Amino acid sequence: MVTYDQFTGHCQAVLERMAQACQACGRSPSSVRLLPVTKTHPFEAAEYAHRFGLSAVAENRVQEALLKRPLTPAGLRWELIGHLQSNKAKQALQAFDVLQSVDSAELAARLGRIATELGLTREVYVQVNSGDDPAKFGCDLAQAPAVLEALLPHQSLKVIGLMAIAPLSDDPAVARRTFAELRRCRDDLETRFGVKLPELSMGMSGDLESAIAEGSTLVRLGTALFGERLQSTP
Repeated sequence: MVTYDQFTGHCQAVLERMAQACQACGRSPSSVRLLPVTKTHPFEAAEYAHRFGLSAVAENRVQEALLKRPLTPAGLRWELIGHLQSNKAKQALQAFDVLQSVDSAELAARLGRIATELGLTREVYVQVNSGDDPAKFGCDLAQAPAVLEALLPHQSLKVIGLMAIAPLSDDPAVARRTFAELRRCRDDLETRFGVKLPELSMGMSGDLESAIAEGSTLVRLGTALFGERLQSTP
């Protein structure tokens, strides 16, 4: 993994890219948050983020967060961005403050029931496969209303937005369309259900400019900050 000084340089470069992207579309740089993705890196990666002044880190796997979180500063928030299997719902609720990958009504209901039983309150995103990519998780655009509807009755779950991952493509227009579809989906859901969904988690190192132009409030970066990934923690 990179040194802390290298990490600092990477963060500053990414934040400058984000600021330029915001300026290009008339947005304030403060409207977009950088979320470091620490997956497969040692727990020191999360410490780097905290020391730099970032408020949260993201992991793809529940088990990695369970192993790393006890070793890191208590004030750091942990966000799940990887696919969540229903049998890991309880562990995920215990390991993370935010769950970005709620992609079915069944999972929503299970999370709501378990969170209530445990006396926990968690923020959640609906993950939508707005790029219609068979290689990506997330509900279809047409299923998003049902997932949101399943989440809303649970006071233990606060739905704050939507998340998407763009398909891998050499054509930048593919990512731009994916992000535009997610924003339109969010707008439709807000109107239909009379709720506010202020967060749009979309954009990574290769497409953050397109994501910000389409309204992203959070970009997720890992390798660009921490260097090449290590072998995954078992």
